[in-house]
Amino acid sequence: MGCALATTSLATYEEDKNMDSLMVVILLFNGMTALDAVGPYEVLSKIPNSKVYFVSLEPGNIICQGGLNLVSNYSIKEINKADILLIPGGPGINNLLNNTEILDWIKNIHTTTQYTTSVCTGALLLGASGILKDKKATTYWNQLEKLKNYGAESIKSRYVVDGKVITSAGVSAGIDMSIKLVALIRNESLAQIIQLAIEYDPSPPFNAGSPDKVSKDLLEIFQKAIDKKSSLKDK
Repeated sequence: MGCALATTSLATYEEDKNMDSLMVVILLFNGMTALDAVGPYEVLSKIPNSKVYFVSLEPGNIICQGGLNLVSNYSIKEINKADILLIPGGPGINNLLNNTEILDWIKNIHTTTQYTTSVCTGALLLGASGILKDKKATTYWNQLEKLKNYGAESIKSRYVVDGKVITSAGVSAGIDMSIKLVALIRNESLAQIIQLAIEYDPSPPFNAGSPDKVSKDLLEIFQKAIDKKSSLKDK
């Protein structure tokens, strides 16, 4: 049984190598959360015949939250289509929510995609672009209510698939979403092969990855830290 499954999976993988090329476009911006983009990149770049394009307002160094540098090789003026569009999140997203150049670009790219996706607060940018209106969607847990401002039905879930729009919760959920995306855009066998390739088998040392699971004391400490950071930015 196991041998038959392995043979089938290998055959499927070999067939996949002959499929049409896949254009994956990932938006980068200053103040983004690095893993929101890098996690999905590790999954999607392993799809045979895929090519990943890192895109930003202008090409060059992008400073992520915490100071890590990523490099964008293309400006949004150079990329006008995608098979997969991925919008990461992070505190820098707030600087883009009223940027008409970015919003128009996302709306135009969305008309060409097979799937339009987001990680964490990247969903807010999809919302600001009008893409989440009348859609079920998710985002980082303490930003869920904001999705309703964009006409979305807010769902608390690791990821939500609604037509060709897939949104995911905070940071690490982007990996879950990307593996599901591989299954949708190619097949489940390839998705499982890639999951194995990155040894994605989470077993965290603490059961504290959700506000429903962490203690009330720790949740209060976290929320006070977030509120303090926000108040300092407003000054």
